[in-house]
Amino acid sequence: MVSLPRADGLRIGLLGGSFNPPHEAHRTISLFALKRLRLDRIWWLVSPGNPLKDVSGLPAPAARIGAARELANHPRIVVTGIEATLGTRYTVDTIAELRRRHPMARFVWVMGADNLTQFSRWRDWQTIAALLPIAVIDRPADSLRAGASAAAQRLARYRLDEARAGELADCKPPAWVFLRGLKLPLSSTQLRKAPRR
Repeated sequence: MVSLPRADGLRIGLLGGSFNPPHEAHRTISLFALKRLRLDRIWWLVSPGNPLKDVSGLPAPAARIGAARELANHPRIVVTGIEATLGTRYTVDTIAELRRRHPMARFVWVMGADNLTQFSRWRDWQTIAALLPIAVIDRPADSLRAGASAAAQRLARYRLDEARAGELADCKPPAWVFLRGLKLPLSSTQLRKAPRR
């Protein structure tokens, strides 16, 4: 059995994705979240494959994990293949299992505003919101759509003022915050579509 990173007693942000490819925005978002949310660590959860996307051309997890580790290059960013280790496919199952294994950890789900726009399409998204607090990082083209999304509207009464972002890891879910101030247009999708030089 592959061991999981140390978690108990720590405030840990979880940033999930295919990391295909990992890029500087992943690292910048992580450092931003570490500071604004007063976290001890960020775990990158390199997914075997996003259930909402075509994964037929997806590079092997080991290759993406290796590239992510090389890019992250920070003692408080931990790159993992936790979903493959746990045998989970959906975020809700991964989070439930992490909470079961690490009951003393204070996990926070970290996602970009682009993910909030489609969050209501995720399997058991309301259960995810009930399992752990969520931090949404602003992305230039997605701010308005994210705020108007079905998930944002349904969770509106649980939204914290941004000034209280440092308290999020201690909040009983559902609780979420929208963090502004980081305007990074870079995305893995754009990088895959860009012509190779």
